Amino acid sequence: MKKVRARRARKVRSKIFGTGERPRLSVFRSIRFIYVQAIDDASGTTIAEASSISKDLKGTLEGLKKADAAKEVGKLLAKRLAEKKISEAVFDRGRFLYHGRVKSLAEAVRESGIKL
Repeated sequence: MKKVRARRARKVRSKIFGTGERPRLSVFRSIRFIYVQAIDDASGTTIAEASSISKDLKGTLEGLKKADAAKEVGKLLAKRLAEKKISEAVFDRGRFLYHGRVKSLAEAVRESGIKL
């Protein structure tokens, strides 16, 4: 199973590259939490990040379903990108299918004004 996930991640990542003006939004989800980073691959730096354990979201996600929590994380990331005057990004789902929480996060980023 690990080999299949690693191969899928390599295949997806090989086609995606982020820049300073159009960063790569890398998603990771665990059983309980979801994390997303905006990465500039040209310089190898993280521009912005958000997760379901962020201090900005503390206390607001209690009682929500995981997909709804992912939407809130997407909105938070979009807000942080807007503060840095970034309006476009490339979505990197990594080894995860574009389904459920990953899809909710991407749609929330789009709804908040970031073009994916």
